Amino acid sequence: MSQSALSELLDAFRTGDGVDMIRESVRTVLQELVEFEAAGVIGADRYERSEGRITERNGTRPKLLATKAGDIELRIPKLRKGSFFPSILEPRRRIDQALYAVVMEAYVHGVSTRSVDDLVVALGADSGISKSEGVSHL
Repeated sequence: MSQSALSELLDAFRTGDGVDMIRESVRTVLQELVEFEAAGVIGADRYERSEGRITERNGTRPKLLATKAGDIELRIPKLRKGSFFPSILEPRRRIDQALYAVVMEAYVHGVSTRSVDDLVVALGADSGISKSEGVSHL
């Protein structure tokens, strides 16, 4: 890291902007890892013509990821043929399933939506539960 970049980072922490910088850094690194893995599955980088290409990209879908730096949104590439889900996000599926199980259990026992949302936030998902993730989708 260059001296000027280090100085800029320290200034950001002093002014209180460090958390946003860390969150954006985490998002950038994870997005690059997703893009790298997608290129391997596809057989070519974005906009690259290659004999080894298996399929093409077909847009992206958002994926909200709860991290210790806060919630970040990644763009997961969609493919014309087949499917793709980054391996770096696979372990989170178990965590998501456990979280959904807790929410469902609370709902079954009549816990209010507001209390369930507070519980989800307390468990580390800063954004809580959106309407699209409501009980009807669980």
